[in-house]
Amino acid sequence: MGERDGMASDDRARSWRRQMPDRPATGRLLAALLACGVAAACSANSPGTSATPAPTGSFGAAAVTSAPGPSPSVTRIGSATAAPAWLGTRALPVGSNGFAAARDTPPELRHRSIITTDDLPPPADGRFHSTVQAVPASVLARSTWSKACPVKATDLRYVTVGFRGFDGLAHTGELLVNARAAAGLVKVFATLFAQGYPIERMRVTSAAGLNAPPTGDDNTTDAYACRPVRGSKIWSQHAYGLAVDVNPFLNPYHRGKVVLPELATSYLDRGDLRPGMIRPRGPVVKAFAAIGWKWGGDYHSLKDYMHFSANGG
Repeated sequence: MGERDGMASDDRARSWRRQMPDRPATGRLLAALLACGVAAACSANSPGTSATPAPTGSFGAAAVTSAPGPSPSVTRIGSATAAPAWLGTRALPVGSNGFAAARDTPPELRHRSIITTDDLPPPADGRFHSTVQAVPASVLARSTWSKACPVKATDLRYVTVGFRGFDGLAHTGELLVNARAAAGLVKVFATLFAQGYPIERMRVTSAAGLNAPPTGDDNTTDAYACRPVRGSKIWSQHAYGLAVDVNPFLNPYHRGKVVLPELATSYLDRGDLRPGMIRPRGPVVKAFAAIGWKWGGDYHSLKDYMHFSANGG
């Protein structure tokens, strides 16, 4: 979500990210898998890419060494099921305080484990791959970046990394991050992949998504969102590409009556540990700590369980 001050969003319904209040001081069915032909996902020997073996599935997802594509009629892969037909379609009314009210988590999402729909070609060999490059013009155009943002486009990097879905398959995600954070974040996601930590979706935030009405059910892992802290002229850490939100629905933001995403109230019970939840001193926290990043779950006046940032903000 967004550091102590805000967060990002995407075309499907992530405006809750633009609704983040100030913090304390300072992502449907799985598409048929494409043939391996994209260097970013399939070449372990190309410049700027890397690959590691498939994980053992220590987080409960079935580990595989290749990813056979299911037919469009597939509704279950391992413990993962198809997304509810209504997911991302039901806008919530926003109150006078600028937020939609928190609501009970729908039964279908109380143990959320959804088959990943591939936005990018998945790795045919089931291994971890990554790329780091200057941001392509097409990617920059669909992101939230503009010349008014606090970081130059040349100081951002377009990063692709492998991730393990709740379906147990290997997928490819994308992030926009600060150039100085790119290598470290590749290490983080390589570690999470090797450990089998499941991620539902990983996609670059778009301006349209950032400003869309909230549906309260998004679970997309993302990083860059060019926007200031709500009610302030101070830029959020996401605006610098120095913050990442991981599985936000499973790891919501909570301050008083505000819960974001709004339908994620079931996941405020951190004692009821379910796949994808981030726990104190757990593997996800340790992976980010290894590169010096801090966790929003350690905040005192609020909890931002999804959020990791370079400066703790």
